Amino acid sequence: MNDKAQANARKNFDPKEWSKVMTSIAEQSQKIVSEFLQQQNQNGSGIGMGDGQNVGKAFFEMTRRMLTDPTKLWKAQMDWWQDYITIVNNTSRRWLVGQNSNPVVETPLGDRRFKDDAWQQNAIFDFIKQSYLLTARTIQSSIKEVDGLDEQTARKVDFYTRQFVDAMAPSNFVMTNPEVLRATIDSGGENLVKGLQNMLTDLERGKGQLRIRMADEKAFKVGENIAVTKGKVVFQNDLMQLIQYSPTTEKVFKTPLLIIPPWINKFYILDLREKNSYVKWLVDQGHTVFMISWVNPGKEHADKGFDAYLQEGPLAALDAIEKATGERDANVIGYCLGGTLLASLMAYMKVQKDERIKSATFLVTLVDFAEAGELSVFIDEEQLASLEKRMNKRGYLEGFEMATTFNMLRANDLIWSFVINNYLLGKEPFPFDLLYWNSDSTRMPAAMHSFYLRNMYQNNLLVQPGGLTLDGVKLDLRKIDTPAFFVGTKEDHICPWKSVYAATQIFKGPIEYVLSGSGHIAGVVNHPDANKYQYWTNPKLPRNADDWFAGAKETPGSWWPHWQKWVAEHLGTKIEAEKRQPGKGKLKALEEAPGSYVMVKAL
Repeated sequence: MNDKAQANARKNFDPKEWSKVMTSIAEQSQKIVSEFLQQQNQNGSGIGMGDGQNVGKAFFEMTRRMLTDPTKLWKAQMDWWQDYITIVNNTSRRWLVGQNSNPVVETPLGDRRFKDDAWQQNAIFDFIKQSYLLTARTIQSSIKEVDGLDEQTARKVDFYTRQFVDAMAPSNFVMTNPEVLRATIDSGGENLVKGLQNMLTDLERGKGQLRIRMADEKAFKVGENIAVTKGKVVFQNDLMQLIQYSPTTEKVFKTPLLIIPPWINKFYILDLREKNSYVKWLVDQGHTVFMISWVNPGKEHADKGFDAYLQEGPLAALDAIEKATGERDANVIGYCLGGTLLASLMAYMKVQKDERIKSATFLVTLVDFAEAGELSVFIDEEQLASLEKRMNKRGYLEGFEMATTFNMLRANDLIWSFVINNYLLGKEPFPFDLLYWNSDSTRMPAAMHSFYLRNMYQNNLLVQPGGLTLDGVKLDLRKIDTPAFFVGTKEDHICPWKSVYAATQIFKGPIEYVLSGSGHIAGVVNHPDANKYQYWTNPKLPRNADDWFAGAKETPGSWWPHWQKWVAEHLGTKIEAEKRQPGKGKLKALEEAPGSYVMVKAL
């Protein structure tokens, strides 16, 4: 610590204030520990969808297999040792004579943990960084090379190894993070005290479970500066409210548009703020947009199954839209799980000879769960049984458990970056609308969630003709001949784009597939005005997704205008917008958008 920093630290140190802070921390800690122990007695251990004992079995099996061929382990250790010695020698030459050398291991592209200049410019921190990256690479590659593991065990070991490796990054610790060290010296440790207060506040919010704040929650209020597109709730039942948005054009297309969002998250990811609102953009194109806003379920919804979501969700919405507009037909968009429900709905309606859906758009939607991405790590019999046991006690899956699971898929960005910012640097989180939405979690009814995970993720029955029955009707996706538009995103960890593409080989109607740049959220919610990313198109739909991509044309910007051209032939003529004001039809307005269901907070 230099003289100036020491002087600042002494100047800022107030013994009385310090005593008050530490007393407050002690009282807060005692309360949190009590709540945590009480919660463990009631609910058992474990977070998210994972099960610690089951993960332990996977690693035991991996170790057993690894020891059957010790030569691979020996070779990995020797390779690591040779590279490590090179790093030591390079660091010594740099430290003693100022000679720079090419790094033995490069920071992965897009890895923001080592963006501080000191990781490159300071020989010691460069040594720490390269040593970590080398060890992480060795551990992960050694795991991948173990032979004889079944696919699920291998996937699980790989996933949790990555969680461990990410957790042990030097950027996550005070003494090995140069940015944190500077802040600690400059503030006389005030950042760590503030960070401790932030951590205790997060533990208190989670009643003993650590719920890391990702955004300044005071900066946003749903319906005031987020989810603000004008409209009214025109229908509601136990599971959803139906929002009809007000037109912004003089004339609108005759055929209305229904959006089915996932109920794993709240609908307003599609209506954050005007500059990135998909809803507002659709309304500005002349669509009469209806949005389902799902209930945030409690124990009273425990028995609501997937068939209830079908009947009380889009089927009820289509009936309500006909009353509101006088139009029987509709174009329908399904997002993620909402798209899976849409595919189920279309197969159900085909059996019922119900042809109200003129076109269907599927955003990052899985119907074939054979390769379901990293979420499949959590789907096996032992983990599902453990999850169902917890859900059945409460009647639902708690919101933070699902949120934790999704955050683990991108732990460095959605967990550890906030640990550093909030707890080590002692800063408040930024006012970021997307992260505010991400933290506004929702619960899952026990019956529905169990049905969904077992029948789709575990057994992949939706894609099997007659494999799944909803409300007494056997579903067959192969019979769907409605025009369909599929959007995958290139960096999607939740719904891999190749798995989304698989639907193009199942449905028999006219199909278009578009691949967007970026991931599950940013690749979908990409306003044309932002001029970001790109998308790929290819009118041919070969069986293999890689073959499709090899022949695809890349176009810069958002896929939204491309979709608008596609859907144009299904929109009908234009009518006076005044006829589509919410509440003007047979359905009267119940309340202003975004409605009351979206306001209900989960733990």
